[in-house]
Amino acid sequence: MLTRMSSLFLRTLREDPADAEVPSHKLLVRAGYVRRIAPGVYSWLPLGLKVLRRIEQIVREEMDAIGAQEIQFPALLPREPYEATNRWTEYGPNIFRLKDRKGADYLLGPTHEELFTLTVKGEFSSYKDYPVILYQIQTKYRDEERPRAGILRGREFLMKDSYSFDLTDEGLSESYAKHRAAYIKTFDRLGLRYVIVAATSGAMGGSASEEFLAESETGEDTFVRGPGGYAANVEAVTTPAPPAQSVEDKPAAVVHHTPDTPTIESLVDFLNANTDRKFTAADTLKNVLLKTRQPGSDEWELLAIGVPGDREVDMKRVEAGLEPAEVALLEEKDFAANPFLVKGYIGPKALQDNGVRYVVDPRIVTGTAWVTGADRADHHVVDLVCGRDFTPDGTIEAAEVRAGDPSPDGTGVLEAARGIEIGHIFQLGRKYADAFKLDALGPDSKPVRITMGSYGIGVSRLVAAIAEQSHDDSGLVWPRAVAPFDVHVVVAHKSNPELLAAGEALSAELEALGLSVVLDDRKTSPGVKFADAELIGVPTIVVVGRGLAEGTLEVKDRATGERTEIAVEGAAETVAALVRG
Repeated sequence: MLTRMSSLFLRTLREDPADAEVPSHKLLVRAGYVRRIAPGVYSWLPLGLKVLRRIEQIVREEMDAIGAQEIQFPALLPREPYEATNRWTEYGPNIFRLKDRKGADYLLGPTHEELFTLTVKGEFSSYKDYPVILYQIQTKYRDEERPRAGILRGREFLMKDSYSFDLTDEGLSESYAKHRAAYIKTFDRLGLRYVIVAATSGAMGGSASEEFLAESETGEDTFVRGPGGYAANVEAVTTPAPPAQSVEDKPAAVVHHTPDTPTIESLVDFLNANTDRKFTAADTLKNVLLKTRQPGSDEWELLAIGVPGDREVDMKRVEAGLEPAEVALLEEKDFAANPFLVKGYIGPKALQDNGVRYVVDPRIVTGTAWVTGADRADHHVVDLVCGRDFTPDGTIEAAEVRAGDPSPDGTGVLEAARGIEIGHIFQLGRKYADAFKLDALGPDSKPVRITMGSYGIGVSRLVAAIAEQSHDDSGLVWPRAVAPFDVHVVVAHKSNPELLAAGEALSAELEALGLSVVLDDRKTSPGVKFADAELIGVPTIVVVGRGLAEGTLEVKDRATGERTEIAVEGAAETVAALVRG
C-alpha cells in the first residue's frame, strides 16, 4: 500500500530540541524518526522504525551467512546467574535491579553471556555438538549515569549479541575471524566510514578484543592510529618503555626549598630561575592520589599513580586498567585523614613508608632521575632515581595519549581522532565456561572445557552513527541500504489535481517495479514539502511540478544535490534504473 505523507504518522519540527547536542539527535527528532520518553529512553516512530528494521535485517543476514543461529532471551533475568560470575556486584549501579512480589531479585539484562552459557550447557553435552554460534537481536538496559546524545548513549537500546562456543583455542580464533569478516561486510553494506582498533575487554573479561568505530567528531571514543596500520582505542594503547639505565652514574638526590610551587608549571619556573640547570615538565614526576573500591566492598584503598609531569592522568585509561574496581579522586576529608599526603608536594617515599600502593607510567624505568615532591610543604627533591631511591609496585597505563606520541609498532608517530563504537568483538576464553562448568565429553570420554567468544553490534546506535556521518545543513542524507524509502515523490502544488494524479500514477508504477515510495500529497506549500524532503533524507527525490506540462519531471539526488530532468513517459523505469545504479 502506497505511503502518503497526508496520512503518515509524522510531524516534522523546524527548531532543534533544546536538549540536543549532536547532529544525529537534532535531526532524528526534527525529522520525526524518534521521540524522547525519558532521559535515555526513546520511542521509534514509523520512519525511524523503518530505518532500524533495515539495519537489523542487514545485521541478521550477515550473521546467518556465517552459520550463526538466532534465538531470543528475555530481558527480565534472575539474579543467580549473575551472582555466579560476580557481575551482579561488578556492574555496580550500572544495571537496573528490581524485586518481584515475593522479594526475589531480578535485573533488566545489560548483556547475556551467563544465559547463553547456561543454555548451551543445558542442551549440548558431546564434542560432536560443537562448534556452535548463537545470536540474538534484543533490547538491552543499562542505567547510564548521564545518558546523552539521543540514541547514541541511552538506557534502553537494541543490540545484536552473538556468542561462539568452541572445543579449542584454535576453534575460537576461527569463530573470531568469522565474526570480524561478517562485521566488515555489515558496516560496508551500511555505507559507514569506520576503523578497527585494539580495545580493552572491560567487564566482559577475556583476551583479544577489537572495537569497530564509526569515524565522527562527536564520538565519545578517542582512538589513535599510526602510519604502519596500528590503531587502538586510547584505553588500549601500550606505552613503549625506554630501556633501563644504570643507577651508578646518577647524582645523589637533593632536597630543595621550593616555596609556593604546588603545580608543575610553578615548580619548573622556580627551578629554572634558581638553579644552574634547565628543567621541563617532562623532567618532573607527578603523583596523583586516587582511591579504589572492589565490587561489593565498602572499604576504599589509597592508590598513587606516578606519571611524567608533562602528562595528565586519563581517568578512562585508569578505570580500564583497574576494572572492575571503582575509582575516585581523593576528597579533602581523605587528605585530612592521611596527613602524610602533602598536597602539591607528594613524593614516593611517604607513599611507600605508609603502605600506599604506588604504580607508575611505563616510561618511569630503573635509572631514570626525576624531580618530585619531598613530602613536606614547599620542598621538592631533585634527581630522585627510580630503582635506587624508590621502587614502584608496578606499572599502569594511566597517562594521556597524545597525537605525536611514538606508535607502539615503531612505524612513526600517532595521530588522534574520535569515533562512535558500533561493534566490539572479544575472545572471552573460558571465564564463563569455568563459572558454569560448561564441558563437552570428548572422543576419549574425558571432559573438554568449552572456550567462548562474545560479539556485539549496537543496532539502534547504528541509526545515530549513520546519521552523524550522513547529513548536511538541510537534514538527513540516508545511504540507500537503510533509507526508509527508495524514492520520495513530491507533488509541487497545494491542490492541483493533474499534478496529484501524475504523482500517484508514478508512485504506483515505482512500487510495481519493487521500489518503496513515499508520496507527499499534502495540501501545503511546495516550499514546506521541499524542506521536509531534504530533512527526511530519502536518497532519491522526484518532483512532479510545472515541468509536467512540457512532459518532464525533476529527479534530485539527495546526497550530491544533482538535479536531472527526465521524460514523463517511461519515468518509472528511468527512476528505477537510477535507484538501482
